[in-house]
Amino acid sequence: MDGERRSALTGLLCAGFAGFAGLTGFAPSSPAAAAPAPGRTARAASGPRPPASLLGDEIRRLPTSRKVLALTFNAAWDVDGIDTVLAELRRRKLPATFFPTGAFAEAHPAAVRSIADAGHGLGNHSYSHPYFDDLSTAERADEVRGADAAIRAASGTEPLPFFRFPYSSTTSESITDVNDLGYAAIEFSADTNGYLGPQGGMNVNKAVKRAVDAFVPGAIIQMHVGSNGSGVVLDAEALPLIVDAALVQGYEVIDLRQFLEAAAGVR
Repeated sequence: MDGERRSALTGLLCAGFAGFAGLTGFAPSSPAAAAPAPGRTARAASGPRPPASLLGDEIRRLPTSRKVLALTFNAAWDVDGIDTVLAELRRRKLPATFFPTGAFAEAHPAAVRSIADAGHGLGNHSYSHPYFDDLSTAERADEVRGADAAIRAASGTEPLPFFRFPYSSTTSESITDVNDLGYAAIEFSADTNGYLGPQGGMNVNKAVKRAVDAFVPGAIIQMHVGSNGSGVVLDAEALPLIVDAALVQGYEVIDLRQFLEAAAGVR
């Protein structure tokens, strides 16, 4: 996993997803907004989409000179940290984007629904979390579409057209395949590595430092809601300290949905 790479991005169209422009007064959305049609597995043509400037490469830093950053959480294991994370985001009135796998959504539908009910965006982290380098184009499509269907069913909302590669393992071919399915490849500026837990040599202070050291305009911070079997969710404990550090340094936490544009006829 290479958390240090940066993509040079220009010309991002911040069209402003309805209700999230500026993120002043973040508010939960209605969970009943977008129930999926039976058997639907492809991205909805009428929903928000990534601008062309988000396609063709992996996104590891948002192209802006403003002191803003985005908080993101992967969900592939257990739900030990979700209640704590959601409570802290609610207390602070802050947005985040969550990237569950399809298998996670099927195993923990109530947790995925609680994320949607809280108004946070749901991206796509594949169905079974494989290395995409090892898959064919057809197999990659099955992983992405399978996750989309599972997240729709669990959340009762339309997932965002954002895909995060398992293990952050990307190639130009796999990015093209994901783009062709209607998704931007949203990776991260830094992973806190909190998911490793104490047994992996991590603690809260180390997780916070990894995040804070990556603070730059447009940073995307990756965390996890699960414990990976340890029962200790360091990222849930680190979240308030990361937010405090961001505020002290003059950063604003923004919603990735700002970087979407409405489909034709939906503006």
